[in-house]
Amino acid sequence: MKAKVLILSSLLLVVAIFSSCVKEGPAGQDGRDGNANVIYSSWYSPSAWNGKTGDWYFQVSNSDLSQDVVEAGVILAYTSLDGDIYPAAVRPLPAYALGANWDFLIPDYGLIEFTSDALSQPATTGNYFRFVVIPSNFSMKSTGTTLEQQLKNMTYLEVCKRYGIPE
Repeated sequence: MKAKVLILSSLLLVVAIFSSCVKEGPAGQDGRDGNANVIYSSWYSPSAWNGKTGDWYFQVSNSDLSQDVVEAGVILAYTSLDGDIYPAAVRPLPAYALGANWDFLIPDYGLIEFTSDALSQPATTGNYFRFVVIPSNFSMKSTGTTLEQQLKNMTYLEVCKRYGIPE
């Protein structure tokens, strides 16, 4: 029985990884916004969490997380958690919700890892994660602060509106 569950979980993880939908955002008006190369993932729901108490994670492979993007671009990540006190909330990562810290990291080029320090293993249903990639093919500086700082201070909906990303 455990072998069947393990095989099914592995199969679901592979399907989730290969069915991820990464699309380019629409071109900016006359190219001024630099939106043409903004990439966003579909919403991922983990089929399984790896790790142990206080150190949970699941990984997603994505070739858009290239060395250029990781080293010089901006990567934003978001979560929507089942049971969040703010219904339908989309939180930027890092975030504190449901008694745990939620975050992401890039352990290697082409790979993103979503993490949680929850005491018990997080649910595999109802929790969703997404990332947005802004490559460095346009100036990261704007009005004295970096574009990265500006984007991290924006809400999820503001980022979606700015880059034409479907919610």
